Amino acid sequence: SAEVRPFVAVSYLEGLANYLGGAAQVYYQRGLPSLDDMAQATNFTTEANGGQVGLKAEYFNNATLAGALVLTRTDKHVNYDPDHEGDMVAREVSVRWKGYFTPKTGGDYLVLVQGPGENGGYRLYVDQKPVFENWNAWYAFVGQTRMRLEPGSHQIELEYFVHRGWGKTRVRLGIISAEAVVEAEAKSLASRADAVVVAVGFDQASEGESADRTFTLPPGQDELISQMAAANRKTIVLNTSGGGLDMSTWIDRVPAVLQSWYPGQEGGTALAQLLFGEYNPSGRLPISVERRWEDNAAHDSYYPKGGGKKVAYTEGVFVGYRHYDKTGIKPMFPFGYGLSYTTFAYKNIVVSPASVSGDTPVAISFDVTNTGTRAGAEVAQVYVGDHHSHVPRPVKELKGFRKVYLNPGETQQVTVTLDPRAFSYYDDKTHRWTTEPGEFDVLVGRSAAQMELSGKLTLQGPR
Repeated sequence: SAEVRPFVAVSYLEGLANYLGGAAQVYYQRGLPSLDDMAQATNFTTEANGGQVGLKAEYFNNATLAGALVLTRTDKHVNYDPDHEGDMVAREVSVRWKGYFTPKTGGDYLVLVQGPGENGGYRLYVDQKPVFENWNAWYAFVGQTRMRLEPGSHQIELEYFVHRGWGKTRVRLGIISAEAVVEAEAKSLASRADAVVVAVGFDQASEGESADRTFTLPPGQDELISQMAAANRKTIVLNTSGGGLDMSTWIDRVPAVLQSWYPGQEGGTALAQLLFGEYNPSGRLPISVERRWEDNAAHDSYYPKGGGKKVAYTEGVFVGYRHYDKTGIKPMFPFGYGLSYTTFAYKNIVVSPASVSGDTPVAISFDVTNTGTRAGAEVAQVYVGDHHSHVPRPVKELKGFRKVYLNPGETQQVTVTLDPRAFSYYDDKTHRWTTEPGEFDVLVGRSAAQMELSGKLTLQGPR
């Protein structure tokens, strides 16, 4: 469950400070305002010139912005949660906010709305043009975009509805200068430090049940990484998330990225042990991380078309690395990828037997050598390619792997045994697993994009 709460949890900051003890000083700066702070710092007026401070707000006891108004007032900011305010008692609530945002200077602004996920919806218009249309389909808790705004008043209209009873109900609206979003103290501190660890990613405000997670980092975090990297060349990005994300704006400017997923109560301890070299990182990606969300196999069919409620799984079996192999699109990081403090070499692949029939298992053997100066683990991956099938097949498919712990200079022979299913596919016409005789590729690699060894196997008859 996402709500498991340990008795004790070691934060990243605590982990680093505890590990170093008195050997070094660990400083901390938040670097970015919270979503709440961004909403509270966004100032509006009810008129383009003059008027009151805030937005005109119309409240309804239904989800459709229809019927009699329950309440009208001027809200200084949009930072509203019906579950924490006593003026709305209905199970369904909708609100319309109207007014103006007037930037003091022109430039790029981060525009964000934090919404209720599948409990409701929202739509935002700036100068009568739609920015977010999350009324009938539910996307992410936090919608964000980067927008060029010139000096002068810009008309704002935000509509929101929610079904109360469970889950998130809050809505926030923030418009903040992209250049000014990173706190000056953080930049100053980074410039004086020996190294910087930028902890970014998602938390309970931006990820959870009943909504998608964005492929982009939460508002301001790309700017935070870029400005920390500009202030200090030794900037490590530590990402907390349940999946991949867009790294395109800063990946070439930082020397290291650590994907921590959701590391549990000792995550801070593990981080320090890895960063300071007590342990050698040996994890591998169980996913492919695309360069752009548009590169994902599901991009064009992820959401219903034309306001409908049906989604067609048009990608079929060509998801993940199978999609990238088929299209030739290069992901940011391929399936199975992972760096280490040492290096490895592969040699001497043997496929035995090289020609089989029936249910005979096939042994794939090869040597792995630690060619570096540190002990570490290598994850050797065995893929099979079928190019003679009468149905569309992936270029290759992972069929087995072994994790090998090796000291510097040590060599170990690795054997991965493949059973008949490794050469089969599910035939949706006959409703059974099917193998077609012929020649198969056998590939051994460090990731789905880095093959080190190759061999052949011939199947002489049905298996």
